[in-house]
Amino acid sequence: MKGKTTKWDASEHLDSEEMIFAYMNAAMEENDPGLVAAALGDIAKARGMTKIARETGLSRESLYRALDVEGNPEFATVMKVMKALGLHMSVERSKPDTALENT
Repeated sequence: MKGKTTKWDASEHLDSEEMIFAYMNAAMEENDPGLVAAALGDIAKARGMTKIARETGLSRESLYRALDVEGNPEFATVMKVMKALGLHMSVERSKPDTALENT
C-alpha cells in the first residue's frame, strides 16, 4: 500500500512569533541568500502575501518570485519585506578573532 504524500509548506507551521523568529534566525545562520529569501517568503505567506504586498508597495507576483529559493531580491526589497513583517536585522561579531580586531 502506497502512502499519499503532499508538499510540505513551512508557512503552515509559522503560527507564532517565537516560531517565526526561530525560523528566520536559523535561515540567517546558514549564510545562504536563497534560503534567507525563501524564509522571508514563507513568513510573508504565513502572514498574508497580499497584506505584505500592500505594505511594501510591491506586487504579490513580484514578491513570490523574489522570495523564492531561486529568487534574487534586491536588498531594498528584503528591507521592505522585513519592515512589513515587523522584523529587523542586527549585526554581531561572528567569532572573536576576526580580521577587524587586527586593525
